[in-house]
Amino acid sequence: MSDPLRYLVTALFILIPVSLHAQPDQRCVTEGCEYMPDVPCTFLPQPRGCDPAILADEETISMRQWMSDRGDEVVSILNLTRGGLRDTTEWVARGIDKRFGDEPFETGRGVSGNLRLNTLWRQDRPLNTSLRIGAQMDLPNLKDRTYLFFGLDNEDELVTDQPEAFTRQEQLLEETRRENQTRFAGLGYALKENVDLRAGVRGGYKVYLQARYRKSWWLSDRDEIEFRETIFWTLDDRFGSTTALNYEHAYSPRMSFRWGNVGTFSETTNGLSWSSSLGVFRSYGPYRLLSLEALVSGETDSHIEVAEYGIRTIWRQSLYEDWLMGRFILGYFWPKEEKEEFRREALAAGLGMEIRF
Repeated sequence: MSDPLRYLVTALFILIPVSLHAQPDQRCVTEGCEYMPDVPCTFLPQPRGCDPAILADEETISMRQWMSDRGDEVVSILNLTRGGLRDTTEWVARGIDKRFGDEPFETGRGVSGNLRLNTLWRQDRPLNTSLRIGAQMDLPNLKDRTYLFFGLDNEDELVTDQPEAFTRQEQLLEETRRENQTRFAGLGYALKENVDLRAGVRGGYKVYLQARYRKSWWLSDRDEIEFRETIFWTLDDRFGSTTALNYEHAYSPRMSFRWGNVGTFSETTNGLSWSSSLGVFRSYGPYRLLSLEALVSGETDSHIEVAEYGIRTIWRQSLYEDWLMGRFILGYFWPKEEKEEFRREALAAGLGMEIRF
């Protein structure tokens, strides 16, 4: 079995039992019938098992019990993984912090991070899997505003500070460990509430610098504008900047409209690389969110100013408590390369799992 297929099977093995384990049982009005939450118990005239006189057969009960047991085992393994990630990160942070003073590590905000496993299938590309990890650690002995960060991420997105909505994972674009991803580590300092400075090393020896600014304005009780600006420097790209501007309108406590825009420019690129999205987001309770978006992206100085159109829908939900998250993405895209006369069509799907620690 090829590596990508093995990763996909592993992800499905993890997500399916865990999602079943995470959902609490809910009984119909009639005794003896169990359904998943949010599924009406009366969707059939006489659903099997909903008649008090008809009990679920032993084979069905055995299968549900087997899936529940597998879910328990997988959650236990993932929780051990989560604990190991957090303990290791905290051990590193404590070791570095104590070199600069005697302030107890507990007086800071501690450590936080996440690990993401994603599997992507796109009609015009082969099956692709990727792993990302990121962690941040406060250092109380270097003032409250100083922190360390490290991880594994897409190199271009790391340096240019791309918003999550416009990363390759969210746009269902493949990436490889050798060509796209890099290890990184660095030191950050929160200069002000909305401004922080970062210096990091990626790929073992390549230095990059960032100055980041973030600000939000509430136009009314329902309307918000968010502005982000990141100025970056690398030896290869020289100086550059990434500007993001988002607008959100809340129709109700559960539904909102969002318009997101981002543009990146550097001294070594021709023109502005830009992306935009329009979408509707619907919440179905804590950690359950459905979105439908229209996407467009391109470059201003390219022969093809609009490189790709697309639509995507994303379902996000908690698989277990507030630290294990699952995500399913389905999209349809119309990309066009410079050498192509017509736009192609491409169906894409993605499956993701996130462990927060």
